[in-house]
Amino acid sequence: MDTAVTTSTLRVPGATLYYEVQGSGPLLLISQSGEGDARRSADLVDRLVADHTVVTYDRRGLSRSTLDDPDQGVTIAEHADDVHRLLAQLTDQPALMLGCSLGASIGLHLAVDHPDQISLLVAHEPVTPRLLPADQRAHHERELEQIQDVYRREGLPAAFKLIAEVLGIDPAHPDAEPGVTPQPLTPQRVANFRFFIERDFTAVIRDTLDVAALKNTGTRVVPVTGRTTPRGVFDHKCAAALAGLFGTELREFPGGHNGNTTHPSAYAATLRAVLAS
Repeated sequence: MDTAVTTSTLRVPGATLYYEVQGSGPLLLISQSGEGDARRSADLVDRLVADHTVVTYDRRGLSRSTLDDPDQGVTIAEHADDVHRLLAQLTDQPALMLGCSLGASIGLHLAVDHPDQISLLVAHEPVTPRLLPADQRAHHERELEQIQDVYRREGLPAAFKLIAEVLGIDPAHPDAEPGVTPQPLTPQRVANFRFFIERDFTAVIRDTLDVAALKNTGTRVVPVTGRTTPRGVFDHKCAAALAGLFGTELREFPGGHNGNTTHPSAYAATLRAVLAS
């Protein structure tokens, strides 16, 4: 469905955020995974705008969301504060939120610090080691550090291989719906991957999420995993731990870790059912 897209920017501490708004209906903010900017899940958004006002944005440091100091680091708490300020700019009512991977980790912070802003958080495979037992947490933090080391020594292709292994993605056997919009590795995406690996990975490793406070949030959290995500990998373990924290069902969504981009039609239908429940 073609709808007008409103683009704008918002000043936040230390950065300027770029965001897009389109559609009509209840406000749904999507916080993207990986190096993804506001357009990462465009196919999914196209299938949601008929009944939701969809907000997407570039995380600070990616694409059009610029840092005041290009060399500064970032924390998950800062990412969550950015979302808090963006939602406050757009609405005074509780919003819906889909967080994918790192976006889900951001949503968990928001559920702790600003539970009144988010009525429902669909948390798809948060990359949040603090949800795991201490030994697993340390193991997976070392995995992320190893990816950073490989990226610095051998470059992006070698890092891609390790990222796929850690997150249970099989690039040799891609599984996707027909007609999905290609996402070529443009110079902008290469730059976004650099920021993601160098700084967002560090933010995940040093995350300060208060898991005990999360358990008592007023936000309804729906833990989600991909139907084809291997059950022994980091991201699935985090999703399962989140479901255990709340004593709720771990929902399965179409596709794997990136089901929001590989299976937009089926993913939108499943997401819409959860949002309406």
